[in-house]
Amino acid sequence: MPSTSKRQQKVMCIAESIKRGKTPASYSRQGAKIARSMSEEQLKEFCETPVEKK
Repeated sequence: MPSTSKRQQKVMCIAESIKRGKTPASYSRQGAKIARSMSEEQLKEFCETPVEKK
């Protein structure tokens, strides 16, 4: 599923980084919450796909 906005894509990329342990969870509270609730594969898919144009 592609990201719907640049902001969503950015948060998903931060969450993926937190999930991998490259970024501390304190960097983004929202990103940490998303990282706990989604798998690394799901986060990677959101992060890598281009934003859909409406």
